[in-house]
Amino acid sequence: MNDSQIQKLIIIGSGPAGLTAAIYAARGGLNPLVIAGREAGGQLMLTTDVDDYPGFEDGIQGPDLMDKMRKQAERFQTRFINEDVISVDFSRKPFTIKTEAQILLAQAVIVATGASAMWLGLESEQKLKGRGVSACAVCDGFFFKDKNVIVVGGGDTAMREAAYLTKLCKKVTVVHRRDALRAQLALQELVKSKSNVDFIWNSEVIEVLGQEKVTGVNLKNTQTGEIGQLEVDGVFIAIGHKPNTDFLKGQINLDEKGYIVIKKETQTSVEGVFAAGDVSDHKYRQAVTAAGAGCKAVFDAEEYLENLKV
Repeated sequence: MNDSQIQKLIIIGSGPAGLTAAIYAARGGLNPLVIAGREAGGQLMLTTDVDDYPGFEDGIQGPDLMDKMRKQAERFQTRFINEDVISVDFSRKPFTIKTEAQILLAQAVIVATGASAMWLGLESEQKLKGRGVSACAVCDGFFFKDKNVIVVGGGDTAMREAAYLTKLCKKVTVVHRRDALRAQLALQELVKSKSNVDFIWNSEVIEVLGQEKVTGVNLKNTQTGEIGQLEVDGVFIAIGHKPNTDFLKGQINLDEKGYIVIKKETQTSVEGVFAAGDVSDHKYRQAVTAAGAGCKAVFDAEEYLENLKV
């Protein structure tokens, strides 16, 4: 691709937000270019059964859903580059986007790079991801109906996950490495009021047990060093999410956690740069809300490009 060629619209990211944006933009004649990244497809690539995305009465596998979205975008002649973005320059127009292999110019940009769940960093956790280890109660909680699970963490994320799981699971045990929760008081009280919740304090998971699926965890007391075992069917890691915005630092307004700050609808602090999905949403974090935001971002970008002509 010729470096001097200015793209009308570049979409960074290829999860539900980026691919929905691509479908709308391509059908709207914006001839979008999607920089999909090396790990294309976003968090849904790590999710097995997706039962809450509308239109699939029998559910669908996360990677299959992303594959269908991408093929739909390709049907309307969306172009894809499977590289990561190294840096951007939003200080002047056209905007400059540097990938691993090329420099691209764009009149408008939609950032849809998502957020990544933070993990404990255990080999056993990675091995059993999707087989009893999850980072999303809303996505996977249903598969643990009437079973025993643990939620690892003590912040707002952990309390929201635990509260949701109490409606489905037989027992929910919150494992926290300190002796007090960090979550806002209202969330703490909500979870503590549930009859099927238990707390294990001053403890951390050092190993997830199981071969084909999770059977339990090894816990280490952070004060005594004592190691014990707990039988569980599921492990929900809820130690937060990290938005994929490292490449944007100094170019666009980010909040203290690194999420893109939205001025209005999908407009960022830089006129002509829009954001969609989990990269600017730490509250809902669902495939369907990300897809909706991707759609909105295209309408906003389209309006911006129209005014640019005028």
